[in-house]
Amino acid sequence: MQFTSAALTDLGYVRQENEDRFLHAPELGMFAVADGIGGLPKGAEAAECAVTTLSTAVCKFVSDKQPVDLASAVNDTNEAVVALSERLAPGIGLGCTLCAGYIRGGTLQLANVGDSRCYLFRLDTMKLLTTDDTVEHDVEVRRAKGEDIEMDERYRNALTRCMGQPMALDLRVFAHSLQKGDVLLFCTDGISRMIEDSAILLRLREKKSAELTLRALVDAALAAGGGDNATAVYVRIDSL
Repeated sequence: MQFTSAALTDLGYVRQENEDRFLHAPELGMFAVADGIGGLPKGAEAAECAVTTLSTAVCKFVSDKQPVDLASAVNDTNEAVVALSERLAPGIGLGCTLCAGYIRGGTLQLANVGDSRCYLFRLDTMKLLTTDDTVEHDVEVRRAKGEDIEMDERYRNALTRCMGQPMALDLRVFAHSLQKGDVLLFCTDGISRMIEDSAILLRLREKKSAELTLRALVDAALAAGGGDNATAVYVRIDSL
C-alpha cells in the first residue's frame, strides 16, 4: 500500500503546555493521536508514553514477522501508562486518550479510548468511525434503551474511559475495509470540539495537500478560540 500522510499539532491560545502527541509512521502503516487528560498531572508525559509504547509494540510485531495485534499493543500501552502513573503521580493518577489505527492489506484496524477521534472521508462524504467515551455518550446510549436519566451539564465531556486506568480496558478493535482515495483523519478534541463536523468536511472536500488540509483544520480551531491543544494526522490511501 502507498499513503500520502502528514501530522500537525498546535498549542492553541489557552493552554500553557501542549499535552497532545501523535504517532505518524507510514512505514509501519501506524497512525495515532493521544491527548493528556486535563485536571490530572503530567498529561504530556502520559500521552508521550502512550504513543512511544504503541510504536514500540507495533515495531516488535513487524520485526518478529508476526501479524500486528492492535488490541494487544494498546493493552500493553495502557499497562505502561499505569506504571508511569504509579511512578509520577501515586495516589492521584494520570492518563490520556488514544485513537490508533493500523493499516495493512487494504484494512484499517482501529481502536480508541477516550474522546479522540477518527473520521473516514470517502466519495465526498465523511463518517465518524469512533465512539467517544464520555458521560454524554453514555447517557445517550442509556436513554436509547429507555432509561429515564438526567445529565449534569458540567460533566457532559467527562471521560468514562482513558489510558492509565488500572482496570482492564474492555477494548474492542474494529476492522474497516479501505478503498483507493479514502482519507482518514485522526484528531484530538482540540479540533473536534472547537469546530463542527461540517467544517471538518468542508476542509476535506477542498482536496488540498495533506499539510495544507491539516493547517486549515488547525487554523479553524484557532479561529474558534483555540481553547485546547489541536492535533491531527491525515492519511490518504493512494494505492492498495
